[in-house]
Amino acid sequence: MIRCELKNVTVDFPIHTVTSRSIKNTFISTISNGKLTNNQKFPVVKGINNISLNLKPGDRLGISGPNGSGKTTLLRTIAGIYTPTKGIINIQGRISSLLDVSFGLDPEATGLENIRMRGVLMGLKLNEIIAIEHEIAEFTELGEFINLPVRSYSSGMNMRLGFAVSTAIPSDILLLDEWLSVGDANFSKKAEIRLNNMMKKSEIVIIASHDQKFIKKTCNQFLNLSY
Repeated sequence: MIRCELKNVTVDFPIHTVTSRSIKNTFISTISNGKLTNNQKFPVVKGINNISLNLKPGDRLGISGPNGSGKTTLLRTIAGIYTPTKGIINIQGRISSLLDVSFGLDPEATGLENIRMRGVLMGLKLNEIIAIEHEIAEFTELGEFINLPVRSYSSGMNMRLGFAVSTAIPSDILLLDEWLSVGDANFSKKAEIRLNNMMKKSEIVIIASHDQKFIKKTCNQFLNLSY
């Protein structure tokens, strides 16, 4: 059964190179909104603290809270990017993470080669990604640029490529950090339709956003993080 379960999950970011009275320590304490703490060995920044969730098919969780409260850290922990310092995570199902869609693109590879590499990294077999690469390439509207190295792309073109690949593969659990804005008005409209369809098809959706109206309209469960 598809599920996303967290039990008392904490993520600490250790600060190995500072002392309790250093300038750097004071700076980190300031930017982390006072979440700098000390354990027996070294100071740590609390990314998230003692979070528990139990999500099942049909659940749409909206995560809100001020900057620095841990929204993105929580999403990255669910995605497997961060390992919990404490607690247990039980994920059943394929995760699609739209946290930074252009992250990990190889600048020396072509757009088409990046489609194949990203697809394999997302769990598809090579023949499976080849079967849908034409549709992905068409969606990007990159034209002949799809056969050029990504280092020749603008930031907007990178976003289009990453978004097209990330949303072409069905997911059981969809993670979103704010609502994506990709490209010009025409492309953004097309991307919004694609993303809405992906949300409808995903069993579980987890969205971090500052937009309370959007969260209330979209979600049936809510988590408000604070410092």
